[in-house]
Amino acid sequence: MQLQTNSTYLHSAKRWLGAVAVFSVLGISAPAFAQADQQNLVQAAQTTFSDFLRDPDMTWFRANVGRSRAVLIAPEIVKAGWIFGGSGGRAVLYAKNGNKWSGPAFYNIGAASVGFQAGLSVSQTITLVMTEKGLNSLLANSVKLGGDASVAAGPVGAGAASDITTDFVAFSRSKGLYGGLNLEGSVISPANDWNNTYYGKSVLPPDIVVRGDARNPQGEALAADIAKASTAR
Repeated sequence: MQLQTNSTYLHSAKRWLGAVAVFSVLGISAPAFAQADQQNLVQAAQTTFSDFLRDPDMTWFRANVGRSRAVLIAPEIVKAGWIFGGSGGRAVLYAKNGNKWSGPAFYNIGAASVGFQAGLSVSQTITLVMTEKGLNSLLANSVKLGGDASVAAGPVGAGAASDITTDFVAFSRSKGLYGGLNLEGSVISPANDWNNTYYGKSVLPPDIVVRGDARNPQGEALAADIAKASTAR
Protein backbone atom coordinates (compact mmCIF):
# COMPACT_ATOMS: atom_id res chain seq x y z
CA MET A 1 0.00 0.00 0.00
CA GLN A 2 2.82 2.39 0.88
CA LEU A 3 4.53 1.69 -2.43
CA GLN A 4 1.31 2.43 -4.32
CA THR A 5 0.84 5.69 -2.42
CA ASN A 6 4.40 6.77 -3.12
CA SER A 7 4.00 5.85 -6.78
CA THR A 8 0.83 7.93 -7.05
CA TYR A 9 2.53 10.84 -5.30
CA LEU A 10 5.54 10.65 -7.62
CA HIS A 11 3.28 10.50 -10.67
CA SER A 12 1.41 13.62 -9.52
CA ALA A 13 4.64 15.41 -8.73
CA LYS A 14 6.04 14.60 -12.18
CA ARG A 15 2.91 15.97 -13.85
CA TRP A 16 3.15 19.19 -11.78
CA LEU A 17 6.84 19.61 -12.54
CA GLY A 18 6.14 18.96 -16.21
CA ALA A 19 3.48 21.68 -16.24
CA VAL A 20 5.86 24.10 -14.56
CA ALA A 21 8.52 23.27 -17.16
CA VAL A 22 6.06 24.00 -19.98
CA PHE A 23 5.15 27.34 -18.39
CA SER A 24 8.85 28.18 -18.08
CA VAL A 25 9.66 27.31 -21.70
CA LEU A 26 6.74 29.42 -22.93
CA GLY A 27 7.56 32.26 -20.57
CA ILE A 28 4.21 31.89 -18.77
CA SER A 29 3.99 31.95 -14.99
CA ALA A 30 1.50 29.68 -13.21
CA PRO A 31 -0.54 32.67 -11.87
CA ALA A 32 -0.69 34.16 -15.37
CA PHE A 33 -1.94 30.83 -16.73
CA ALA A 34 -4.65 30.76 -14.05
CA GLN A 35 -5.77 34.24 -15.11
CA ALA A 36 -6.57 33.22 -18.70
CA ASP A 37 -10.36 33.12 -18.23
CA GLN A 38 -10.37 36.50 -16.53
CA GLN A 39 -8.23 38.16 -19.18
CA ASN A 40 -10.35 36.66 -21.95
CA LEU A 41 -13.37 38.33 -20.37
CA VAL A 42 -11.53 41.66 -20.16
CA GLN A 43 -10.57 41.44 -23.83
CA ALA A 44 -14.14 40.54 -24.80
CA ALA A 45 -15.36 43.51 -22.76
CA GLN A 46 -12.95 45.76 -24.66
CA THR A 47 -14.42 44.51 -27.94
CA THR A 48 -17.95 45.07 -26.62
CA PHE A 49 -17.12 48.63 -25.59
CA SER A 50 -15.71 49.32 -29.04
CA ASP A 51 -18.84 47.83 -30.67
CA PHE A 52 -21.07 50.19 -28.68
CA LEU A 53 -18.98 53.23 -29.52
CA ARG A 54 -19.27 52.45 -33.24
CA ASP A 55 -22.99 51.69 -33.15
CA PRO A 56 -24.86 54.61 -34.83
CA ASP A 57 -27.85 54.08 -32.50
CA MET A 58 -25.76 54.61 -29.35
CA THR A 59 -25.66 58.41 -29.49
CA TRP A 60 -26.88 58.84 -25.88
CA PHE A 61 -24.36 56.28 -24.69
CA ARG A 62 -21.46 58.07 -26.36
CA ALA A 63 -22.61 61.47 -25.11
CA ASN A 64 -23.05 60.38 -21.49
CA VAL A 65 -20.36 57.80 -20.76
CA GLY A 66 -18.21 60.65 -19.45
CA ARG A 67 -20.93 61.61 -16.95
CA SER A 68 -21.06 58.15 -15.44
CA ARG A 69 -19.43 57.14 -12.16
CA ALA A 70 -18.67 53.65 -13.44
CA VAL A 71 -19.15 51.35 -16.42
CA LEU A 72 -20.24 47.72 -16.11
CA ILE A 73 -19.57 45.70 -19.27
CA ALA A 74 -20.97 42.22 -19.90
CA PRO A 75 -19.78 40.81 -23.24
CA GLU A 76 -22.25 37.94 -23.14
CA ILE A 77 -25.52 37.65 -21.22
CA VAL A 78 -27.40 34.51 -22.19
CA LYS A 79 -31.17 34.45 -21.78
CA ALA A 80 -33.14 31.26 -22.32
CA GLY A 81 -36.45 29.83 -21.28
CA TRP A 82 -39.69 28.05 -21.91
CA ILE A 83 -42.39 29.35 -19.53
CA PHE A 84 -39.72 29.60 -16.81
CA GLY A 85 -36.67 31.52 -17.90
CA GLY A 86 -33.53 33.19 -16.75
CA SER A 87 -30.44 35.05 -17.82
CA GLY A 88 -26.88 35.23 -16.66
CA GLY A 89 -23.31 36.14 -17.44
CA ARG A 90 -20.13 37.77 -16.19
CA ALA A 91 -19.15 41.42 -16.29
CA VAL A 92 -16.26 43.76 -15.54
CA LEU A 93 -16.56 47.05 -13.67
CA TYR A 94 -14.41 50.15 -14.16
CA ALA A 95 -14.96 53.21 -11.94
CA LYS A 96 -13.87 56.80 -12.38
CA ASN A 97 -11.48 58.37 -9.88
CA GLY A 98 -10.85 61.94 -10.99
CA ASN A 99 -9.58 61.68 -14.56
CA LYS A 100 -8.55 58.06 -14.15
CA TRP A 101 -10.56 54.86 -14.57
CA SER A 102 -9.76 51.94 -12.24
CA GLY A 103 -10.53 48.27 -12.77
CA PRO A 104 -11.45 45.69 -13.66
CA ALA A 105 -13.52 44.22 -10.85
CA PHE A 106 -15.34 41.06 -11.87
CA TYR A 107 -19.07 40.53 -11.33
CA ASN A 108 -21.82 37.97 -11.89
CA ILE A 109 -25.20 38.98 -13.33
CA GLY A 110 -28.26 36.76 -13.05
CA ALA A 111 -32.04 36.90 -13.14
CA ALA A 112 -35.01 34.52 -13.20
CA SER A 113 -38.41 35.16 -14.72
CA VAL A 114 -41.83 33.52 -14.95
CA GLY A 115 -44.40 33.88 -17.72
CA PHE A 116 -44.86 32.85 -21.31
CA GLN A 117 -41.55 33.02 -23.10
CA ALA A 118 -39.65 30.96 -25.58
CA GLY A 119 -36.32 31.28 -27.27
CA LEU A 120 -32.71 32.05 -26.74
CA SER A 121 -30.79 35.30 -26.99
CA VAL A 122 -27.22 36.34 -26.41
CA SER A 123 -26.67 39.99 -25.56
CA GLN A 124 -23.81 42.38 -25.18
CA THR A 125 -24.68 44.79 -22.39
CA ILE A 126 -23.12 47.93 -20.98
CA THR A 127 -24.60 49.57 -17.91
CA LEU A 128 -23.64 53.13 -17.07
CA VAL A 129 -23.60 53.77 -13.32
CA MET A 130 -24.85 57.35 -13.13
CA THR A 131 -24.96 58.02 -9.38
CA GLU A 132 -22.87 57.56 -6.25
CA LYS A 133 -25.69 55.46 -4.83
CA GLY A 134 -25.45 53.15 -7.82
CA LEU A 135 -21.71 52.71 -7.42
CA ASN A 136 -21.99 52.13 -3.67
CA SER A 137 -24.63 49.47 -4.25
CA LEU A 138 -22.21 47.58 -6.51
CA LEU A 139 -19.52 47.76 -3.83
CA ALA A 140 -21.84 45.95 -1.40
CA ASN A 141 -22.47 42.21 -1.38
CA SER A 142 -25.11 42.39 -4.12
CA VAL A 143 -27.62 44.74 -5.72
CA LYS A 144 -30.98 44.05 -7.34
CA LEU A 145 -31.71 46.38 -10.23
CA GLY A 146 -35.13 47.95 -9.90
CA GLY A 147 -35.21 47.05 -6.20
CA ASP A 148 -32.11 48.26 -4.38
CA ALA A 149 -31.30 50.78 -7.11
CA SER A 150 -33.25 52.26 -10.02
CA VAL A 151 -32.53 51.27 -13.59
CA ALA A 152 -33.71 52.47 -16.99
CA ALA A 153 -33.26 51.02 -20.44
CA GLY A 154 -30.70 53.04 -22.36
CA PRO A 155 -32.21 55.28 -25.02
CA VAL A 156 -31.18 54.57 -28.58
CA GLY A 157 -31.38 56.55 -31.78
CA ALA A 158 -30.62 60.13 -32.73
CA GLY A 159 -33.69 61.52 -30.95
CA ALA A 160 -33.09 59.72 -27.65
CA ALA A 161 -34.32 61.48 -24.51
CA SER A 162 -31.67 63.07 -22.32
CA ASP A 163 -33.47 63.58 -18.98
CA ILE A 164 -32.72 60.24 -17.32
CA THR A 165 -32.24 60.35 -13.55
CA THR A 166 -31.93 56.67 -12.58
CA ASP A 167 -28.95 55.10 -10.80
CA PHE A 168 -28.24 52.76 -13.72
CA VAL A 169 -28.79 53.13 -17.46
CA ALA A 170 -28.54 49.78 -19.23
CA PHE A 171 -27.87 49.30 -22.94
CA SER A 172 -28.00 45.99 -24.80
CA ARG A 173 -27.36 44.64 -28.26
CA SER A 174 -29.08 41.31 -28.76
CA LYS A 175 -29.50 38.53 -31.27
CA GLY A 176 -32.16 35.86 -30.87
CA LEU A 177 -35.87 35.27 -30.51
CA TYR A 178 -36.23 37.52 -27.47
CA GLY A 179 -34.98 40.48 -29.47
CA GLY A 180 -33.78 42.37 -26.41
CA LEU A 181 -32.79 42.21 -22.78
CA ASN A 182 -34.31 43.99 -19.79
CA LEU A 183 -31.97 44.01 -16.79
CA GLU A 184 -34.64 45.08 -14.30
CA GLY A 185 -34.82 42.44 -11.58
CA SER A 186 -31.28 41.24 -12.26
CA VAL A 187 -29.00 40.63 -9.30
CA ILE A 188 -25.39 41.78 -9.63
CA SER A 189 -22.80 40.44 -7.21
CA PRO A 190 -18.99 40.46 -7.02
CA ALA A 191 -17.20 37.42 -8.45
CA ASN A 192 -14.71 37.29 -5.59
CA ASP A 193 -13.01 34.11 -6.81
CA TRP A 194 -12.29 35.72 -10.18
CA ASN A 195 -11.04 38.91 -8.53
CA ASN A 196 -8.72 36.95 -6.25
CA THR A 197 -7.33 34.94 -9.17
CA TYR A 198 -6.80 37.96 -11.44
CA TYR A 199 -4.95 39.97 -8.81
CA GLY A 200 -3.17 37.08 -7.13
CA LYS A 201 -4.46 37.92 -3.67
CA SER A 202 -7.66 38.30 -1.68
CA VAL A 203 -9.33 41.54 -2.81
CA LEU A 204 -12.77 43.13 -2.81
CA PRO A 205 -14.21 45.52 -5.42
CA PRO A 206 -13.50 48.65 -3.28
CA ASP A 207 -9.82 47.63 -3.16
CA ILE A 208 -9.78 47.60 -6.96
CA VAL A 209 -11.95 50.49 -8.15
CA VAL A 210 -11.85 52.90 -5.19
CA ARG A 211 -8.64 52.51 -3.20
CA GLY A 212 -6.50 51.23 -6.08
CA ASP A 213 -4.80 48.66 -3.85
CA ALA A 214 -4.98 46.01 -6.59
CA ARG A 215 -3.73 46.49 -10.13
CA ASN A 216 -3.15 44.27 -13.13
CA PRO A 217 -1.45 45.84 -16.18
CA GLN A 218 -3.50 43.60 -18.49
CA GLY A 219 -6.63 45.57 -17.62
CA GLU A 220 -5.22 49.01 -18.44
CA ALA A 221 -5.98 48.97 -22.18
CA LEU A 222 -9.73 48.92 -21.56
CA ALA A 223 -9.36 51.59 -18.87
CA ALA A 224 -7.61 53.79 -21.44
CA ASP A 225 -10.39 53.20 -23.98
CA ILE A 226 -13.05 54.24 -21.46
CA ALA A 227 -11.06 57.32 -20.44
CA LYS A 228 -10.70 58.35 -24.08
CA ALA A 229 -14.41 57.89 -24.78
CA SER A 230 -15.39 59.80 -21.64
CA THR A 231 -13.48 62.90 -22.79
CA ALA A 232 -14.57 62.78 -26.45
CA ARG A 233 -16.82 65.53 -27.76
